[in-house]
Amino acid sequence: MASSKNININLKVWRQKNAKTQGAMETYSLADVSTDSSFLEMLDQLNEQLIGEKKEPVAFDHDCREGICGMCSLFINGQAHGPEMGVTTCQLHMRKFKDGDTIYVEPFRSKAFPVIKDLMVDRSSFDRIQQAGGFVSVNTSGNTQDANNIPVPKHDADRAFEAAACIGCGACVATCKNGSAMLFVGAKVSQYALLPQGKIEAATRVQNMVRQMDEEGFGNCTNTGACEIECPKGISLENIARMNREYLKATLE
Repeated sequence: MASSKNININLKVWRQKNAKTQGAMETYSLADVSTDSSFLEMLDQLNEQLIGEKKEPVAFDHDCREGICGMCSLFINGQAHGPEMGVTTCQLHMRKFKDGDTIYVEPFRSKAFPVIKDLMVDRSSFDRIQQAGGFVSVNTSGNTQDANNIPVPKHDADRAFEAAACIGCGACVATCKNGSAMLFVGAKVSQYALLPQGKIEAATRVQNMVRQMDEEGFGNCTNTGACEIECPKGISLENIARMNREYLKATLE
């Protein structure tokens, strides 16, 4: 691991008041950035500098800062979550950049992800897709069967677990030239379709989630695979294929 040091960087940050106003890049210089700091900590440092200069800080999303919530949605130098593969923005560290580098920071861009302010976008369209069918109905009257009583083949359990690793960050949408959400929806459909508990509602689930995805304005998949490459959790394209099979099967029933 490279030893810690401080670097000076130039930032080109997208500033936009809201979805109805036109945004633009603004340039900032930031000195003495520790290479041990995370990208979000660097933005915290920028905001402290802006507040000290009586300027408005940059709005950006963050929550757990442990790589598991999916909130830190940033496009950095043209890549979702930045130049390091398999990590979220909060897990990206400044050691990935060099002294004097210019870093472009933009929000995730999609018709279905309108800008709230600066680097923050509204991803509630994902919530509505999930609410359309991304769940298993369970009778919680007090006689609920223990899920561990239902045998699940190891292969199916592993595939369902891998699909459930999707954190819904939206990097797949932001990276796709069509703004497609099929990797996200495919992962959610697969997560339940592979398990016995989810098979009962499988047909209505995939039809409802796909319908909601279309209504939200997401584009279609054209199998370029950019979503899989930029996904910080390594969600496989095979989930899109499984979703298509589940959808075809549901329409033929």
